[in-house]
Parts: sequence; structure tokens; C-alpha cells
Amino acid sequence: MKILIADDHRLMVEGIRRALEPAEDIEIVGEASLGSQVLPLTRRLTPDVVLLDMRMPQMDGLTCLDQLKKNCPKVKVIVLSVFSDSEHIQAAFSHGASGYIVKSVNPIDLPSAIRQVLDGTVFHAIGFPETTQESIGKANGLTEREMAILKAVAKGLSNQAIGKELWVTEQTVKFHLTNIYRKLQLANRTEAARYAYQHGLVESPLYEYA
Repeated sequence: MKILIADDHRLMVEGIRRALEPAEDIEIVGEASLGSQVLPLTRRLTPDVVLLDMRMPQMDGLTCLDQLKKNCPKVKVIVLSVFSDSEHIQAAFSHGASGYIVKSVNPIDLPSAIRQVLDGTVFHAIGFPETTQESIGKANGLTEREMAILKAVAKGLSNQAIGKELWVTEQTVKFHLTNIYRKLQLANRTEAARYAYQHGLVESPLYEYA
């Protein structure tokens, strides 16, 4: 798979190169240090994946994302960022990102993250501090029990299985799910699972984008 790195920090680019070099199935085909270079280089080099910094000179990452999704829709884009808050993460996904990686992540995880994005599976944001999950729940008014149920839904558990795991009735699970959908403005279990993946609340993807 061909990778284009878009980041204006030389140290970060070299770190990404070192992390990806051991992977025999990954080839770095180019680098962009300016946001304005991303689309032209993507068109010329036809990478499978663009690793895109959220903050770039001359053009920010979200604008680059918009251009890439409009002009190169088949290219997968993974956002690289120092930000781990839900606002930046949700913004990246709403602009078409296929993955979100916080720059504090262990470099060993990078090749695997890229493979999952290229396979078309949902890939959550990785590299979060543990407190981020708590802040996501608090920011959206979710209780500790509702967070537990949201994670269980994302893991593919049925209401009955969730009830057994949390020692509550199925009716109680349904009640909590109704509150979760309302608080997060979601329509169903699929959207709830996607939300959990996108915000790094669960470890690994279990379903593909619709």
C-alpha cells in the first residue's frame, strides 16, 4: 500500500518513516510539508492512504480533507493530531477522515492502523489518555452505566447479553439505550457503535461502514 505523509514537522515525518519502514507491505511514496501541496501530490502519486496533520501551513487539515474527499474520493485519509478532544475528532470524521491518530500513540500501532483503514473497516481514534473517555461521557451527559452500555453495543453484544454482563434486565438496557440515543442524537445501534469507534471508546473495529 502506498502512503503519502503530510506533516510540516520534520521530526514527526522521520518518526513516521521509522515506524513504517519495517512493514513490508507499506511504501512511502511522498511527503507534503504544506497544506497546499497535499491535493496536487495525491493526484500525481496516487497513494492509497494520506497521513494528514490537522494543522498545516497554507491550508489547514480540514480544508485538505474536503479537497481530497471531493477530488480523490477513493483515497483513505488518516488524520494525525496532537488534539485528543471530542470536538477535533468529530470534526475530522465529519469531513471524511477514515481514521484519527493522536500523535502520542505508540509508533508500533501505526502500521496496523493503516491496514485497518485501507481494508475499509471502521477505525477508531488511537493514542488517547485514559481521561479522554471520561471527558467524552461527561461532555455528552452520559452516566457511567450508559458509557458501559454504549461500549457493549459497539462490541456487538445484544440487549440480553448486555443485561447479563451488567446484572440488569433487558428492559433496563433498552431504557438506557433510549437515553443514549437522545443525548448523542443517534438513531440506532449502528450509529451508536460508530460513535463509540470514532471516539476511541472500544479497542477494535467489528463492522464496516455502511
